[in-house]
Amino acid sequence: MTRVYLVDDHAMMRDGLRALLEAEGHQVVGASADPTEALAEIVRLAPEVLVLDLHLGPRFGLELLAELQRRQLGVRTIVLTMSARPRDVAESLQFGALGYLLKGSASSELLQAMASVLHGRRYLGTDVADLAVQALNEVEPDAVLQSLSPRERQIIVLVVRGQSSSEIGTLLHLSPKTVESYRSRLMAKIGVGDVPALVRFAIRSGMIDADER
Repeated sequence: MTRVYLVDDHAMMRDGLRALLEAEGHQVVGASADPTEALAEIVRLAPEVLVLDLHLGPRFGLELLAELQRRQLGVRTIVLTMSARPRDVAESLQFGALGYLLKGSASSELLQAMASVLHGRRYLGTDVADLAVQALNEVEPDAVLQSLSPRERQIIVLVVRGQSSSEIGTLLHLSPKTVESYRSRLMAKIGVGDVPALVRFAIRSGMIDADER
């Protein structure tokens, strides 16, 4: 019996995944919509497999992936997401995910991915392999973008969407002062001096779509 933890911001999705996996003999030991809560529970519950969405309301699954990698926790991660962006595939694999599936894939694909990652093998969904190749063949990534941590990217997106330092702090479990420090450092790192310039950087780098503003 494989111990599984689920991270997705839609309760219906979590319930559906739980029913599917438990019907196949796996044990879902926990589920959350929040990366911070999920990290604490993964440390406490020690699941063998994590099924992770990348877009968790205002937060990113990459933030959790990066922290799991930093702590060298042994959980094997399958990303299950709507995102078909080559960059998301590449960065998920870079931060340690072994599997990547698009939501809408057949249930059998998730079960195949489970079997593969449990044996330490990578599993890319039917529509994902081409995205990974595309990411590898793209022009060399912007060095500034690559230098940003998942947390810094998260703060950029929230700032661009008009969130205040207090609101960002509440979402990310940080003090407003810490958010301000992050914001000052990342704007210096990018080389921009105001929010409009930060918006242009976020759109140009593909962090947000132009119509998100």
